Amino acid sequence: MYKTAMLGCGGRARAHADAYRFVKGGKLAAVCDMNTELLNKFGDDFGISSRYTDLDEMLEKEKPDVLHIVTAPVLRGSNERIRYPLMKQASDAGVPAAIVEKPIAVESEDWKQISELSKETKTKFVVNTQLNFHPQNLELKRDVAEGKIGEIKFIDASARSTPVDQGPHVLQLVSSYIDNSRPVRVLGQISGGDHLDSAQPSPQYASARVQYENGLHVSVAFGTAIAPTASDDPVVFFHKRVFVVGTKGFVHWRFSSWERSTPDGGYEGGPLNYGEQDVAAQGNLTEAVFDWLDDESKVHPTHLEQSLAEFNLLLGIYYSGITNEVIDLPFDPPDGLMDQLRAKL
Repeated sequence: MYKTAMLGCGGRARAHADAYRFVKGGKLAAVCDMNTELLNKFGDDFGISSRYTDLDEMLEKEKPDVLHIVTAPVLRGSNERIRYPLMKQASDAGVPAAIVEKPIAVESEDWKQISELSKETKTKFVVNTQLNFHPQNLELKRDVAEGKIGEIKFIDASARSTPVDQGPHVLQLVSSYIDNSRPVRVLGQISGGDHLDSAQPSPQYASARVQYENGLHVSVAFGTAIAPTASDDPVVFFHKRVFVVGTKGFVHWRFSSWERSTPDGGYEGGPLNYGEQDVAAQGNLTEAVFDWLDDESKVHPTHLEQSLAEFNLLLGIYYSGITNEVIDLPFDPPDGLMDQLRAKL
C-alpha cells in the first residue's frame, strides 16, 4: 500500500482525490495548499487530517511515495512559472514518483528546464493526461492493437479549446494509439492572439500535419474556429476527439460518445458518461504509477520524457506557424517564443 500526498486543493485536485475510490494500491494521506480555507475544506471533505501549508514540511514529515502536483502552471496572482520549481523540489526531496497536472510546460523556457531535470532526476514523473485511461478508450485501443481495424493509415484528432489547454490531451491520445511513436516533422499554422497573455499563453487556434517516426501522418486541429464539435455540451474543453482509420475499419473516441467499425462487428457506437469515465481513468492512471514503482519494466504511458516530446511537438507547431517552415523534431525551441507569437499574431 503506497502512501500518497496532494499539493494543491482546488477543483482539479478534487478529481484526483475522488478517484481514490477506484484506487487499490495506495492511500491519500496528506494534503498541502497555501490557502488554508481551501486546505481545510478539502481535508474535511476527504477525511484527511494531515494538512500543510508548506511543501517542504509535508515532504519531510510525510515522506510520500507518490506526490500529486495539482497546481496551475503559474503562481496565483502572478506570471511566475512554477511547474519546474515544484518538480525540482519533489526531485530534491527524493520523492519516488509524482503525478503532474498538464500542461507540463507553457513555453520554451520552462520546457527546457524540465527537459534538463528529466535527464538527472530519479523521481518517476508522469503527466496527468488521463484520457489515455478512459475505459472506453482502453477498449478501442485494444481493438487497434489486436489488428481489428487493420493497419493504421491515418489519424485525425482535435479539441476546440486552445492548443496549450487541451492540446497535451489530444497529442497524448494520438501517441497512445501508435505505441508512443515520436513525432519527427511538422508543418503548422496558427492564428489569434487573445490568449497569449493568459495564465496558459497560447495561440487561439492551431492546425498541423505531423509525421511520426513510424511513418504515420496525423492531422490535428485546436480552437473553436476549426475543430469539430464532439458533444452537445457548450463547455469548450469538453470537445476532444481522436479518429483512427485503418485498412479494415476505424475507431472514433469523443467526449460523450464512441463509434467503431470492424469486419467482424460491423458498425457499433453509443453514448458515454464522461464524468464516470474520467474518474475511473484518474484511478487507472494512479494505479499505473504504482505498477511502475513495483516493476521498472512497466513504464507509465504518460511518463515525463514522452510528454516532453509531445509538448516539443506543440512548440514545433507554434514555430512552424511563425516561420512558415517545416520543422524537424525534436527541435531546440528559441527563448522568447511567446514574444515572437505576440509579434506574429
